[in-house]
Amino acid sequence: MSQSQHWVATAGQPLRGTLDIPGDKSVSHRSVMLAALADGVSTVDGFLEGEDTRATAAIFSRLGVRIETPSPSRRIVHGVGVDGLKAADGPLDCGNAGTGMRLLAGLLAAQPFDSVLVGDESLSKRPMRRVTGPLAQMGARIDTREDGTPPLRIHGGQALAGIDYTLPVASAQVKSALLLAGLYARGETAITEPHPTRDYTERMLSAFGVEIEFSPGHARLRGGQRLRATDIAVPADFSSAAFFLVAGSIVPGSELRLRAVGLNPRRTGLLQALRLMGADIREENPATHGGEPVADLVVRHAPLRGIDVPEALVPDMIDEFPALFVAAACAEGATVVRGAAELRVKESDRLAAMATGLRTLGLRVDETPDGATIQPGALGAGTIESHGDHRIAMAFAVAAQRATGEVRVDDVANVATSFPGFDALARGCGFGLRA
Repeated sequence: MSQSQHWVATAGQPLRGTLDIPGDKSVSHRSVMLAALADGVSTVDGFLEGEDTRATAAIFSRLGVRIETPSPSRRIVHGVGVDGLKAADGPLDCGNAGTGMRLLAGLLAAQPFDSVLVGDESLSKRPMRRVTGPLAQMGARIDTREDGTPPLRIHGGQALAGIDYTLPVASAQVKSALLLAGLYARGETAITEPHPTRDYTERMLSAFGVEIEFSPGHARLRGGQRLRATDIAVPADFSSAAFFLVAGSIVPGSELRLRAVGLNPRRTGLLQALRLMGADIREENPATHGGEPVADLVVRHAPLRGIDVPEALVPDMIDEFPALFVAAACAEGATVVRGAAELRVKESDRLAAMATGLRTLGLRVDETPDGATIQPGALGAGTIESHGDHRIAMAFAVAAQRATGEVRVDDVANVATSFPGFDALARGCGFGLRA
């Protein structure tokens, strides 16, 4: 995408077309990690060519893994086995990738060498104690800044022991970090969650031949297992598709087909919420890619109504709330969100950023510590500060398609972390959007 620091977005035309959304970011991270640890050569097709996922691949290259890129969105990973990683010659830069940093913390805590994980300005402000705490219970030694933020200084050569751990806050990233550490730990590692979270790591570990028991809210594996190389087809990223699902729903006359979108049941809370609001979204051509369910999603414009978002859906849509806020802004009647305090510690405080942005465009939004009430209305012109958060930036590009004037969205370069080419794809289907 353009590296311009801002977009100017205006109401365009009815959105039409068949779109290929980039590969799933979560699956792309994990596919490279597990392929690197496997015995043998794995091919990853549909790899997300985003800055976050490229950062993860670059880290494994520096850890001694040969990774080829024969063509865009394809990686050939020459696995070195669980005991084959080598010490890097300096700090490992995770960029903006919280997923990369937290999962790597678990993996590198078990290695015989020291490592340092660093990130960009945004990632360097994100809390890491939720992962370093339970890893310490397993025997890991990881130093952070005094406030628990990166860089992470990981001391190698620690003997890890499996634990039976109940997460105080549901987090797929923390769960995954503990499972990766558990591959190296003595005995079993068992994780219990207060609410079920995404099971990408569990599904992919199984695809790589690891014996792992998992069900919603629970996962268990024993240490000392090896991984077998396998080929992975990465589905289209549901979180990226979310912006076009909302845009197609709110722009009159629209009809979009999004091909082969990943529909992991722990990821699609937004799909259920939009349908509760009256969205017209149907699934066609169901299939399975790399152990993940996929389907084409066909969305048509439909009048939406405000809802009380069921709290049971919140863990399954935590990355999609910026898109939901835009749908709520264009609905009939108020939408109430509760139980989403996790949004305050994402790439930005997403509750505050979305509330402030919608107020800038003329709406009333009442914040609470763990949610908000969005009162819909006519969206006006204004300048939005995205705080360098890719999802905030894309959400307001969508909102502008229903605005009465120009919406300037500042600080959009980080969209490349998750959705390279968003602006071109959006313009191609009818968005009014320019750099």
